[in-house]
Amino acid sequence: MNIVVLCGGLSQERDVSLLSGQLVAKALKKLGHKVVTIDLYFGYTGTYHDPRELFTEEHTLADLQISEDAPDLETVKKSRRQANNSLIGDNVIEVCRAADLTFLALHGAEGENGKLQGLFDLLDIRYTGCGSLASAIAMNKDLAKKVMAEAGVRVPGGITVHAGSPSYPLPSLPCVVKPKSGGSSIGTSLVFKEEEYLPALELGFRYEDTLLVEDYIKGRECDVGVLMGKALPVIEICPKTGFYDYKNKYQAGLTDEYCPADLPAEAARRLQKAAETVYRAIGMEVYGRMDFILREDGEIFCLEANTLPGMTPMSLMPQEAAAVGISYEGLCEEIVKGSLAKYES
Repeated sequence: MNIVVLCGGLSQERDVSLLSGQLVAKALKKLGHKVVTIDLYFGYTGTYHDPRELFTEEHTLADLQISEDAPDLETVKKSRRQANNSLIGDNVIEVCRAADLTFLALHGAEGENGKLQGLFDLLDIRYTGCGSLASAIAMNKDLAKKVMAEAGVRVPGGITVHAGSPSYPLPSLPCVVKPKSGGSSIGTSLVFKEEEYLPALELGFRYEDTLLVEDYIKGRECDVGVLMGKALPVIEICPKTGFYDYKNKYQAGLTDEYCPADLPAEAARRLQKAAETVYRAIGMEVYGRMDFILREDGEIFCLEANTLPGMTPMSLMPQEAAAVGISYEGLCEEIVKGSLAKYES
């Protein structure tokens, strides 16, 4: 099968996406597929007579290691030859239309908020994962929380604040401040003291004009992936210092992860059931991952839903799949098969 692996883009999670894309491309090639890897923002700048020719050649991206900090997007913009403000690089659409399937290894921003999915739907380009509506709902954390609560899944209480407001009411402390549509915990702060609140807002507003200020829920941080509607084993995340921020997510050795999590069977089942409920309520397809806090009294709170979970060596969903005997290559193949099934039904 001819598959485009689409990654990169102009997102704070760009580096995570590039690494996901590299590994997905290698896995798909091992499975016998013909693969072209393209950075969504830079596109394909080579020449061809017919884009189908590209699947007979070797087209990969340079190996990448994720740094401790999110990429400087202004530097990324300056390094592109394309002289316009388009978020889609040269020849991306043409090459994707020539493929049997586009594997979306994108994270954040235009890769995950439903816009690209909607464009691909209009152009009849087949792609992996969730459709445009579910992607848009999940990326808007405020809206997603309303959908989850309506489905009977508890979510943290909180307020929404906007850049430029004349004042910002001090919430109950401790609290969590985070961008409404961000990912990988970029721009997120835990606030325990009153003097930490305004600096947390300033950090968040660097990335987005709308922030969520949520109640801090003390408990065990757990994630549950869902593959084709069925929950995978629960994974527990235990950062060695601080919280599960960008650095702790992607730098090896900074976080301990346990899968299956050492939880009572009843608690694990409730987490899995909640993940499946959120998956259905948002309208997710093929695969996704839900983030939870299991409070000390046993109550479960869903923090957010992820429609394009990371596929890096440190990412959670591949670890959960491995716990039930699904290899990395096997997970990629399941995503491909499940995505194709969407278009055949």
